[in-house]
Amino acid sequence: MSTRLPWTADLGNGTYRNPVLNADWSDPDVVRVDDDFYLTASSFGRVPGLPLLHSRDLVNWTLLGHALERLEPATAFSAPRHDCGVWAPSIRHHDGRLWIFWGDPDHGIFQVNAPRATGPWTRPHLVKEGRGLIDACPLWDEETGDAYLVHGWAKSRSGIKNRLTGHRMRPDGTGLLDAGKVIVDGDRIPGWFTLEGPKLYRHEGWYVILAPAGGVATGWQGALRARNFFGPYEERIVLSQGSTDVNGPHQGGWVRTPTGEDWFLHFQQRGAYGRVVHLQPMRWRDDGWPELGAKGEPVAVHRKPELPEQPVSAPATDDSFPRGRFGPQWQWTANPRDGWTVQGDGDGLRLTCVPGEAVPDLRRLPHVLTQRLPAPAFTAEVDLALHGEEPGARAGLAVLGDAYAWIGLERGENGTVRVVHRFAEQTADAERDAAHPRPAPKGTARLRIEVSQGARCRFGADTGDGFRPSGPVFAATPWRWVGALLGLFAAAPPGAGHASAAVFTRFRTIG
Repeated sequence: MSTRLPWTADLGNGTYRNPVLNADWSDPDVVRVDDDFYLTASSFGRVPGLPLLHSRDLVNWTLLGHALERLEPATAFSAPRHDCGVWAPSIRHHDGRLWIFWGDPDHGIFQVNAPRATGPWTRPHLVKEGRGLIDACPLWDEETGDAYLVHGWAKSRSGIKNRLTGHRMRPDGTGLLDAGKVIVDGDRIPGWFTLEGPKLYRHEGWYVILAPAGGVATGWQGALRARNFFGPYEERIVLSQGSTDVNGPHQGGWVRTPTGEDWFLHFQQRGAYGRVVHLQPMRWRDDGWPELGAKGEPVAVHRKPELPEQPVSAPATDDSFPRGRFGPQWQWTANPRDGWTVQGDGDGLRLTCVPGEAVPDLRRLPHVLTQRLPAPAFTAEVDLALHGEEPGARAGLAVLGDAYAWIGLERGENGTVRVVHRFAEQTADAERDAAHPRPAPKGTARLRIEVSQGARCRFGADTGDGFRPSGPVFAATPWRWVGALLGLFAAAPPGAGHASAAVFTRFRTIG
């Protein structure tokens, strides 16, 4: 079986292709510490949150882990809240520590920090309480010794949008020193709307804010600058789609390499695939404004940064679940509880068939283990054994979004196990069969989802007599701000007694 990665950006000839991260690493930000680059991204309501990716050349990335073990306040995330939680984090290095700030639209601005990317990370600290505070970014001004913070607004919670608010911040990052002032009003900039996602920098005497506007799917990247943090700011559009096929190229971060090159990482919205990450060359023009891409348009292929050659890599997707543990590519759909997994001496992920709702709906289950779609076209497979003896115990492999579909095993009233394939439409409140159930005599199956361009998914299962396709093609859909997800789950009907389990082994993706 091929072990080729589903997607790699490094073309092996000194060039790379975009996107460098062809998966839903939404709202990326990046920082350099010595020779290492670290990237974080929105994780919304999934747990653990705040993913941490590492690279030494900005092209080849690996996933180290996460900076946020659980979402707080914990009770607010005991059930799935797919478009809440961590929005547009910023990562910075200051005073020998890594810092990540983010806005939770329902609770306020938080931060965590650590001496190194591998931790230990502090528990979330609430910097400013309030609804609608999003996209927070700090700046420790080395020229003046002052500290600042800028953030955007979510209209859905605050009634405010298209504005950036600035604050003086305590140097230790624990709180703000004033009530804040609107430093950029997007309504006063002709043609600009949905100004958000600010990233704050100092450059040659200017305060520079790199911020997107124009909306996720159709917008552009803006730059704003002022001699004083509180303004007034002047603005420019520095990256837009132009003649390319890269829609809405915006929202990301600037980083300078040890050799003095400037680069910009940003996202592009791609429907069910979520917000994929592009790398753009960047330079500072003689007039002091940044220029991104090729004269302000995204590049498709470009020479790699002038940095030491690195092994070709991409964030992991495959998992053998050694000793029952899952890798950092997996996230729960809510804060986890004790008993969802059972660890042992052997390999394989043992998920408890958690009793749940009378009307099954994977979108409402907190105990679904998910990971991103890793490429535009790939095949995902996993082996499953259903040990649950309770009638109605079930487990499977899913594609989750506003609509979802899954294939797996279910225990019938007569004790036999069968392969089932079910789906739920976007507005449906109950599942329906996508194919007729069929026997799984040994209570085991190898499950498969083949994803083709356009996130069209074909399901199949092998119960020992070869793979057989199941049901019609399913078109994956995103959640509101989140791309479609692959998911593993185990569940049981309400009131189920014995805590039965399902065992998943050898999850793999084939490009």
